[in-house]
Order: sequence, then C-alpha cells, then structure tokens
Amino acid sequence: MADKDKKDRRAAKKTATLGARMNSVERDLVAGLEGFLADLKGDKPIEKKYTCRRVVLDLVPQPYTVARVKATRQLLNASQGLFAQFLGVSVKAVRAWEQGRTPGEMACRFMDEIRHNPEYWRSRLQESIKIRTTGC
Repeated sequence: MADKDKKDRRAAKKTATLGARMNSVERDLVAGLEGFLADLKGDKPIEKKYTCRRVVLDLVPQPYTVARVKATRQLLNASQGLFAQFLGVSVKAVRAWEQGRTPGEMACRFMDEIRHNPEYWRSRLQESIKIRTTGC
C-alpha cells in the first residue's frame, strides 16, 4: 500500500510540474485522459461509464445494368466522354458498361451517390467544365 501511495504522489508531482507548462486546454485534455486511464485500470466495466459505439456505413453498391448506367449518365446530361472524366475512368469503360459489362464496385458506389442526389452532382459537373477554344 505504501508503494501505491508513493507512486500516486510521484504521478501527482509529475502532473503538477507538467501542468505549470501547459495552457488550460492542454490541462483539461491531460486531466481527461488521466481520468480515462484510471477508469480503464479500475474494476468497473468501462461500458458502464462510457458510451461505446461502432459506427458502420450501410453503403452496399447497387448492381448496375446497361439501362441503369445510361440513366445515371443522363441524370447528369453528360456525354460518355464527360461522364468518364467525371467518374475518373476511361471512355472505353463507360462504353463497355453501356454495352453490358459490369462496372467495378467503386464506380457503382459513385453512381449510387449521383443517383442519390443528382442535382448536387449536376452542379459539381457544371462547376468543373472549362471550355477550351481551338483553332477550328
């Protein structure tokens, strides 16, 4: 028991010395972490004092058929070329999807987002367009 008291006094002294060099935000943070550490070392189950959560996203990509890929592209009023640039894939990939090839999972997730809020993605596409003049 005497050893525990000695350790506690040393820890308190160390914290006090450290506290003199810290601002109030840092002191609050250190105090909070020390309290959390004490709770972790304590006998009570940690979930009795703290809310423990695991956050997961329910974002399983939908399957994309030829019609669904075309419909998604048309939501943006985009050509195959612009749609490909916007998605970060080749025009060849978009053409293949519109002829029956299955898009990859990442492309499906992006198209899900487009279908979820087409107005937003239409405006993002419009913001990205830069007209280049050529010597026609």
